[in-house]
Amino acid sequence: MTKLSSSLALSALLLALAACTTTPPGTQPVTPTPGPAPTPTPHPTYRPVAWSALPDVSDGDLVAGFNAWRNGCAKARSTALKDVCAEAKTLAPDAVTIRNFVQGRLAPYQLINQDGSEQGLITGYYEPVYPGSLSRTATANVPVYGQPDDLITVDLAEVYPELKGKRLRGRLEGRKLVPYPDAGTIQRAGLEAPVLAWLTDPVDLQFMQIQGSGRVRLADGSELRLGYADQNGRPYKPVGRWLVTQQLLPASAVSMQSIRTWATQNPQRIPELLASNPSFVFFRALPPSDDGPIGAQGVPLTAGYSLAIDPRTVPLGSLMFIATTRPDDRSKVHRLMAAQDTGGAIAGKVRADFFWGKGDAAGELAGRMKQDGQLWLLWPRDAPPPDHQEP
Repeated sequence: MTKLSSSLALSALLLALAACTTTPPGTQPVTPTPGPAPTPTPHPTYRPVAWSALPDVSDGDLVAGFNAWRNGCAKARSTALKDVCAEAKTLAPDAVTIRNFVQGRLAPYQLINQDGSEQGLITGYYEPVYPGSLSRTATANVPVYGQPDDLITVDLAEVYPELKGKRLRGRLEGRKLVPYPDAGTIQRAGLEAPVLAWLTDPVDLQFMQIQGSGRVRLADGSELRLGYADQNGRPYKPVGRWLVTQQLLPASAVSMQSIRTWATQNPQRIPELLASNPSFVFFRALPPSDDGPIGAQGVPLTAGYSLAIDPRTVPLGSLMFIATTRPDDRSKVHRLMAAQDTGGAIAGKVRADFFWGKGDAAGELAGRMKQDGQLWLLWPRDAPPPDHQEP
C-alpha cells in the first residue's frame, strides 16, 4: 500500500490491532509493549550437545527425514544453509553416507524453553479430504472462499522496523483501513469473494481452515486440491477451548474427533461454535498432484517427516531431530524431520506440529496427537546458532 501515508498507517494500526497477525494465520494480535518489569533471565534458546546425547535413529527414518529436508533445502531462507544444502544434493541416498554427512557437517542444538525445560508440546496435523462440489447444490452449500479483492495487507515493518514479520490485514471504508469481518460475520452474511468449491458440512470447513489446506472430493471421484492463500487478520482461537470454557467438554477430552461428535449431537449450536474462532482462512486452487500440501516454506510436505515450527525460533528449511511418541500406541518416534511449515497455534520454542499425511487415517492420528517431545536443531558447524530469528 504505497499510497498510505505514515499517519494513515499509524491510525490504521490503532484501529485494527485486533486484525494484526503474523503470517501464517492465527497468531495473536500486536499489543502495546508493556512497561519494564523484573523478569527472570531467559534461558538460551539453543543448548549445544554431543551427537551421543541424541536418541538412536533407524536407517529408514534417517534417510526419509534427510530426503524430505533435502527436497526443500534449496528454498531455505537462511544464508547459513546455502552451502550445506548444495552439498546435500550431491550425496548418495544411503544411510552410511547420510549419517556421516549429518554428523560431520551439522552440530546438534537442543531447543530449550524460556523456563529452562526441555520438554514441549507436539501436536499433529494433516491434509483432509472432504466431499463437495464445484457448484452449489442442496447438500453442498458451504462456500470455500478464495482470496477477496478487498483484503488489504500492510507490512508493518515498513513503518515500524521493530514489528518485522507483523502484517496488518483489513479493508478500506472510504479512506480508513478497518478490520476485516470476523468468521462469524462472514458465515452469517457471506462475502464478495470467489467461491472455489462447496462443502457439505460447516465443521469440515473449520477443520480445513485449521489445517491450512485440503482436498475436495467431487462426485466423479476427482479431487480439487486447495492450499492456503491468506487470512482475515483475526486471531486464531481454538474452537475446542470454547467447548471447555462453556463446560461442554473437559479439557482432557478435547480432540478433533470429540469436537465433531459434539457438533453432530448439537447441530443448532454449530454457528456459535464456529463463531468462537474469529479467524477465517481463504484458499487457492492448486494444480492436481499426488504431492503433499504446500507448506510455508513453499515446498510440498512429506508425510511423517515435515514439521510446522515457530519461525521466530527455528528458521524455515532447517533440519530437525525429534523425540516424541505416537498418539495411538505411544511407541517412540525418533527421527530427522524438516522444518517446512508454520501454524497459528505453533508458538514457542519446544513446540511443533507433526504432519501425518492425507486422508482419514492421517486425520485420526493428527486429531489425537498431544504428546510431550524434545527438539534439536541440526545446524551447520561453521555458523553460529540462529537465536532469536524473525519469521
